[in-house]
Amino acid sequence: LKFCSIMAAPTQASEAAAQVAPEEDLATGPLPLSKLQEREPSITRKDLEALALAGFHTVDSLAFSATKRLHSLAAAGDLPKWSDEKLKKIKTAAATCVDMGFQSAAEYLTQRENMVRLSTGSRKLDGVLRGGIETGMITELYGEFRTGKSQLCHQLCVAAQMPIDQAGGEGKAMYIDTEGTFRPERLQEIARKRGLNAEDVLNNVCVARAYNCDHQFKLLQEAAALMMSQRYSLLVVDSVTALFRSDFTGRGELAERQQSLGRFLRMVQRLCDEFGVAAVITNQVMAQVDGMSNPYAGPQVKAIGGHVLAHASQTRLALRKGKGDTRICKIVDSPCLPESEADFMIFEGGICDVPAEKKPK
Repeated sequence: LKFCSIMAAPTQASEAAAQVAPEEDLATGPLPLSKLQEREPSITRKDLEALALAGFHTVDSLAFSATKRLHSLAAAGDLPKWSDEKLKKIKTAAATCVDMGFQSAAEYLTQRENMVRLSTGSRKLDGVLRGGIETGMITELYGEFRTGKSQLCHQLCVAAQMPIDQAGGEGKAMYIDTEGTFRPERLQEIARKRGLNAEDVLNNVCVARAYNCDHQFKLLQEAAALMMSQRYSLLVVDSVTALFRSDFTGRGELAERQQSLGRFLRMVQRLCDEFGVAAVITNQVMAQVDGMSNPYAGPQVKAIGGHVLAHASQTRLALRKGKGDTRICKIVDSPCLPESEADFMIFEGGICDVPAEKKPK
C-alpha cells in the first residue's frame, strides 16, 4: 500500500514520514522543519517529529496551513495538545521563514519566465501549451475512455526525467494509480524509442495503487515525505475522481464527496506550491443529457467533479477521439492560454505529431 520504485524494493517512505528532514540549506527549495528551531529555540526535536508524523514535512507546509487545521489535528490525536501560546510560536516561526507577502508583478513575471515546462512529446501540442505542461500548477486531463489520458501521463513520466534544456524536469516522477491503468512496459517502450536507459527510467518512477479515498489521502502525505528527500518534477493522479465517484454514492452524499474532493485537491496544490512539481490529474466524464445538449452534434460529455474540480485546476485540457487513430486535445480553460486545440497520435514510442500523410485532406 506504499509507493515503490518499479524495479526496486518498496521505499522506506513510511519511516521517512516519521523522521525530520536532514538539516541543510535549501535556499531555492522547501525548508526542512529543523529551520524552525533557529527561529524559535523553545521548539524541541520531539515537536518536529510530531509535526512530521502529522504530515508536515516542510516549513512551507506548516506556514501554508490554517491554525484551525492544527487545532483539528490536535483534537483528533494526530498532534500533541499544545497550548495556544506554543502553537502561536510555532506558526509565527514558520511564517517568518517563508515569504508569503506581496511582490511586484515584474518579479512574478521573471519567475514565470524561468518556469520549467514538460514536453508532451508532440511539437504541435507543446506549441498551443507554449512549451508544455507547467510545473507548480495543476493540469487536468478529461475525456472519454481511449482518448489518450493515461498515455499522456506515461509520456510525461519520461519527460520529467529529461534535462531541462530538452523540455524535461530533471527529476523523478510519482504516479498515484486509482484505476489500474499504469503499465511499466509502456514506460520501457517510450524510453527505448527515445534512446534512454529503460531500467533507469523505471527506477525514477514511484508508483502506488490507491484503493479508496482515505488511502488516496494517505498517499499524498507519503508523497510529501518522498519529495522532501529527493527531487521530483511530476505528480500524476490517474484518475483523481474514480474513487470519490464510487465511495460516495447518491445525492445524499454529494456534498460530502465534493468537500472531500476539495480537500484532496488543496493538498495537491500545496505540493505544487512547496516542491514546484507539475501536478497532472485525469478526470472521468459523464453524458450530458440536459436541455443544453445539441441533438445534432452527436454524443456529448462533460467532466465530473463539478465546480470544485473546475476551479482547482489552473489548466483544463479536454481530450477526444479524432479521425482514424488521431486524438485531439483542446484547451478548455487557462489563465493565460487562448482556447485552441491540437491533434496528436499515440504510437509505440509515446505521443507524437500526426504525420502529414495521415492528416485529413
